[in-house]
Amino acid sequence: MKRLMILFAMALLLTSQAQAAGKLAVLDVQQALLSSTAANNFRNQLKQEFAGEQQQLADLEKQARALQEKMQKNAGLSSAEETQQLRMQFQKAFGEYQRRGQELQQKRAQREQAFLKEMRPRLDEIIRKLIDEQNIELVLNKQAAIYANPELDITARVTELLNQQ
Repeated sequence: MKRLMILFAMALLLTSQAQAAGKLAVLDVQQALLSSTAANNFRNQLKQEFAGEQQQLADLEKQARALQEKMQKNAGLSSAEETQQLRMQFQKAFGEYQRRGQELQQKRAQREQAFLKEMRPRLDEIIRKLIDEQNIELVLNKQAAIYANPELDITARVTELLNQQ
């Protein structure tokens, strides 16, 4: 609680100093970037790029579920050997499903990181341009603000400038 009060006092101090010195702005960098046309195009490209792998993953999931259902249906009706064989088939299918799911997730994450790395210089350039044009003295992360007047939010403008590039 004490820590929260100190952070709040510091935020008030920074805000009052920034208002005295110049213009204050808030920015949701993630929203600006993810709302951009480039991000939408990237998401569509990823969807197409990984469609085949996503379908294979869905097929593996269906196969594992079918084996699991078969095991449950045949519980007590099958011999111990058949039950063991079904269990091994299920474990193999489920293990493959998990492995491929993790691989796909890692590939997506790598591609997303590459996209963010590519976009960061463009985003920084736009923010710097806005800071210079509007004589902004302090830019706060929107998530760090408890409240911000919507007039101070430059997120939409940053997205607009990203889309113009």
